[in-house]
Amino acid sequence: MAKQFSSIDDRLRDFIARQHIFFTASATADSRVNVSPRETLCLRIISPNAAIYLDRTGSGNETSAHMKADGRMTIMFCAVEGPPMILRLYGRGRIIHRSAPEYRELLHDHYAGEEPLGARQIVRLDFDLVQTSCGFGVPLFSYEGERPSLDQWAKAKGPDGIEEYWHEKNSVSMDGLPTGMFDG
Repeated sequence: MAKQFSSIDDRLRDFIARQHIFFTASATADSRVNVSPRETLCLRIISPNAAIYLDRTGSGNETSAHMKADGRMTIMFCAVEGPPMILRLYGRGRIIHRSAPEYRELLHDHYAGEEPLGARQIVRLDFDLVQTSCGFGVPLFSYEGERPSLDQWAKAKGPDGIEEYWHEKNSVSMDGLPTGMFDG
């Protein structure tokens, strides 16, 4: 049975902290819906109604384009170990670009100032609805660890190669929407 809340409490924060993966979903009225998996090591709950995650370079930048055009976003967690539960955060997101002073402040305050190679932006979700549901249909999995692939890829590319990649692959969405990545 689904339950709705206006914010995150300690019990829900603890549930989020135990997860190893979360999913973001975003779209515009005329675009494809994008759903992306993320590692929770990059996620921070910064208040009862706000979450951020340090977004690293990916093959596309759909979330950024959708935030620029529309702003609607959902973050979903689902337990794959332990007691079943699904938790969704519904709200409005925005992109905080690397060139923004707010980016440096958030990096300092919530990531000990550490920026992994390939970090391209911080995504902030201000949510007004938290919903939990049973999660009985989610299969059980065992966590083995984080994949080293993204770090290896970023190291091989280097800062200049990553910047080239952003221009080539992350400037517009698959639907041709601008991501705003270089708006400064």
